[in-house]
Amino acid sequence: MDRAVDVLIVGAGPTGLGAAWQLDRRGQDRWLLCEGSGHAGGLAGSIVDEHGFIWDLGGHVQFSHYQYFDDLMDDLLGADGWLYHQRESWVLVRDRFVPYPFQLNLHRLDDEDMWRCVRGLISAARQSNHRRPQNFDEWIARAFGAGIGEVFLVPYNRKVWAYPLDTLSWHWIGDRVATSDLGRVVENIVGRRDDVAWGPNNKFRFPRVGGTGAVWRALAARLRAAHPHRIQYERLLVFVDLDGHRATFADGSHVTYDRLLTTIPLDTFVARTSRAAFLAPWSRLLRHSSTHVIGIALRGQPEERLAGKCWMYFPGSDCPFYRVTVFSHYSPNNVPDAAKYWSLMAEVAESPLKPVDRSRVVDETVKGLITTGLIPDRAVVHHTWHRRLEHGYPTPTLERDRALEALRPALEVTDVYSRGRFGAWKYEVSNQDHSFAQGVEWVDHVLDGAPEMTLEHPEIVNACRSTPRPLMPREPLRARA
Repeated sequence: MDRAVDVLIVGAGPTGLGAAWQLDRRGQDRWLLCEGSGHAGGLAGSIVDEHGFIWDLGGHVQFSHYQYFDDLMDDLLGADGWLYHQRESWVLVRDRFVPYPFQLNLHRLDDEDMWRCVRGLISAARQSNHRRPQNFDEWIARAFGAGIGEVFLVPYNRKVWAYPLDTLSWHWIGDRVATSDLGRVVENIVGRRDDVAWGPNNKFRFPRVGGTGAVWRALAARLRAAHPHRIQYERLLVFVDLDGHRATFADGSHVTYDRLLTTIPLDTFVARTSRAAFLAPWSRLLRHSSTHVIGIALRGQPEERLAGKCWMYFPGSDCPFYRVTVFSHYSPNNVPDAAKYWSLMAEVAESPLKPVDRSRVVDETVKGLITTGLIPDRAVVHHTWHRRLEHGYPTPTLERDRALEALRPALEVTDVYSRGRFGAWKYEVSNQDHSFAQGVEWVDHVLDGAPEMTLEHPEIVNACRSTPRPLMPREPLRARA
C-alpha cells in the first residue's frame, strides 16, 4: 500500500495530536497521523490494569501556559469532566515533611538543618562572583548555598536525573525551580508560616474519569470522527528515506510526504533514517533517563499523614523512588471502589550510570514505602503494577544544545521536523501543554512562517500565560520551496 500526503505525522501523543488539531482547524485535508501503538496519548497515556485500577505513565497533572489549550481541555471533557486541586507537594527529609518549595519552608526542619540551610543561603547571597555557572551542580551552590544543596537539592536531583549534576546544564530551570528570597525565607521562619503558593502548578486539574490519557483519547476520537482514515494505529515507523520523502512502516506500507513531523524520540528517529550513519555522532550526544512507574494498589484508606497530599519528593537513600503520587487523591475513579481501596504511584529513575534491577525494583519500592511510613506493612498491598519507560526524561546535558543545533537543521533541510517531549529533546518545554503547543505552532510555522515560540523561546513562554490564539483562516498548505 502506498499513499501520498502533504503532511505525515508520526506519533499520537500531545504533539502529534496538537498538529492534527491545528491542521483540522485550518481546513487541511491531506495529512495522515500514524501511531505505532494501539492507542493515543504517548507518554501522557493511561492504563487500566486487570483489577480495574487506573495508572498514568508518570506523575502528570494539568496546568497550562496557553489559553487555547485550557479552552480545548474544557471542551474535550466538559465542565463536569474535571476535578480541581490545590497543590500539596512535600519533601520528606529525615522523617519530616516539608512543603514545597523546600527553600521557603525551612521552619519545618529540625533546628540544626534549618540553620545550616540559612547559613548557606547567607553565604551564597554574599558572594559577588558574577561568572555564569558552568553546570547545574554549580548553579545549585550559587543559588542556594551548601546547606539546601546537601539536605535536599543535590541528593534529590542526583536521584531524579540519574546523571552527575556537573554534566548537566542549568539553562532549563525557568519556572521549574523556585529561587530563594532570603528576606522571605527568614520571615517564614520567624512566623512559622508555610509558603506554598509558588509555581505554575500550584493549582491544577485532573480528569474525573479515565486518567490523564482520557484527554488525548477524547481528542483523537474527535479527530478520527471528522477524518476517519487520517489517524491510524498499529503503524510502526521503521525507515525513512529522507531524500526520497518516503516513510516505511512495519506492515510493509509506504507513505510519501511533502513534510514529516516526527514526535518519537529524536535518537530513535535518526537511527531509522537513510542518514543514520552520518547523523549518529550527534544523536549519540543526546542522553535520557528511563523511568520505572510502579503502581501500588492498596486496601483501606491512606494514613493520616498523607491527608490532602498530592505528591512527595524523596531525596533520601532509604528508598529507590524520587517521587510518589497519591494517585487516588487525584480522582476517586482511579480505583475501582474508593470506599475499599486507594493507590500510590512511585517513580524510579534509571540510566547507564544508575542501573536498576528490574526484577527487584517493585519489591524495593514496597519496602521503601514502609520505611518512609507511607504504608504500615505489606498486608495492605492489594497488588502492584509496573511499567518501564525507556525514554522517561530528556536529559539537559552540557552537550545537548550542540547536538540539537546539528540535528535539527540536518533534518529540516529534508523537510523533516522533530518536535515534542523527546522530539525536541527540551525538558524545559516538555509538559503536556508545551508538547501540544509545539504541534500547533509547527503547523502555523509551516503555513505562515510564524515563530515557534515554545520551541525557540522557552523563557518567554514559561514566564507568562499566553493570550488566546485566534482561529486561523482556512487555506491550503504552501508548496515546498
